[in-house]
Amino acid sequence: MIDLVLFAGRILLVICLYLFLFATMRTGIGLVRGQRRDAAIWSIDIEKGAKGIRGLHVDILGPVVVGRSPSSDIVIEEPYVSATHARFTLQGPALVLEDLGSTNGTLVNGHPISQPVTLRDGDDIQVGDTVMRATRR
Repeated sequence: MIDLVLFAGRILLVICLYLFLFATMRTGIGLVRGQRRDAAIWSIDIEKGAKGIRGLHVDILGPVVVGRSPSSDIVIEEPYVSATHARFTLQGPALVLEDLGSTNGTLVNGHPISQPVTLRDGDDIQVGDTVMRATRR
């Protein structure tokens, strides 16, 4: 009799475990779908610069570092560009540009920035002689 009760308890435990995992999975999928629906998709297009990077299109999915260093996400090999010059980051639905203490500065729509700036659709960013455009889809 005790063996039957233990067996039924084990079966009930396994069923509860599968129900918990199923509910957790549905919640996670719902959160991911919600983020995709609500989040803006930002991208950077290089419009003016060296031939090797002109026309480059980069979707911003996380932090993107621009600089001369080979470890940068967008490498600009120009003498007026610092090793790690600037960084694009997503903060909710907004795209923020931050100058990382570069020697020659970063321009947004022709104006130098000294603190992080929230970008708008169509803003022009200049790093050295390279001009990039931020677009939101």
